[in-house]
Amino acid sequence: MAKVVCVGEVMVELARGNDGRFGLAFAYATALGDDAYSAQILDLAASEGVQREAVLIAKGRVPGLYLITTDDRGERTFHYWRDTAPARSLFEFEGWQGVAEILVDARATYFSGITLSLYSNVGLGRFLAALEMAGERGAWRVFDGNYRPRGWGGDVARARMVFAEALKRASLAMPTFEDEAALWGDASPHATIERMTTYGVSEVVVKNGAGGALVYAEGRIVEVPVEREVHPVDTTGAGDSFNAAYLAARLKGASPEEAARAGHRLAGTVILHRGAIIPRAAQEGVSAH
Repeated sequence: MAKVVCVGEVMVELARGNDGRFGLAFAYATALGDDAYSAQILDLAASEGVQREAVLIAKGRVPGLYLITTDDRGERTFHYWRDTAPARSLFEFEGWQGVAEILVDARATYFSGITLSLYSNVGLGRFLAALEMAGERGAWRVFDGNYRPRGWGGDVARARMVFAEALKRASLAMPTFEDEAALWGDASPHATIERMTTYGVSEVVVKNGAGGALVYAEGRIVEVPVEREVHPVDTTGAGDSFNAAYLAARLKGASPEEAARAGHRLAGTVILHRGAIIPRAAQEGVSAH
């Protein structure tokens, strides 16, 4: 089991620069169209060493689009055009069984609540079944709640039900406290950990912005504060970058506390740049720590 597979939606990102103009960037991977933007996404993935064997191509379809606006504090607002994005049908396209087999064989599968909001009941059933089989093989199943009410059409009951089924199959949960409070009414990060562990999740990392992270692992809870205060330019990708650094560190054998510190460092760098993908030079600087 050598691969880490991220399951979700590739989207075209529009982020406004300091000069007021918009520039293109891309993030994530699974099902794409056969258009020029999809081709560019695949080229970017190849340049970053991301394999495309789990990416299905839907003829005549195009990826979703989102636009980011930020306020003076760097807090972002998203606007989406994604209702017909091919990623929504990943587990219903011809070839979905091959994608499921890749998940089952992977060392780790990472997904979020946004991923879950894309799929029909049929797609969800197939994806959750793949996660269950992956768990039987000892794979890591990493779930970031990332609750976005609009993605669920305001159906809180369905969101809770689907999240609960995902948590039953997750080995590592990496929620953001603000999202959990909105969906479940959690009063504190400790309450989030208590609720999630009842589903059998063995490791939980609750992100809480400037409040740091609360980590549960091996039966104990540890607070890991942010190492330095930063003034964000754009908070897009903060949670995702924390997750990426944390998971990479853990897979390399780091302790949960060390991994959380790595997550804080990368997230603290990402929010100093516009958009979800930062310049390579800035990323290499973080990796050197």
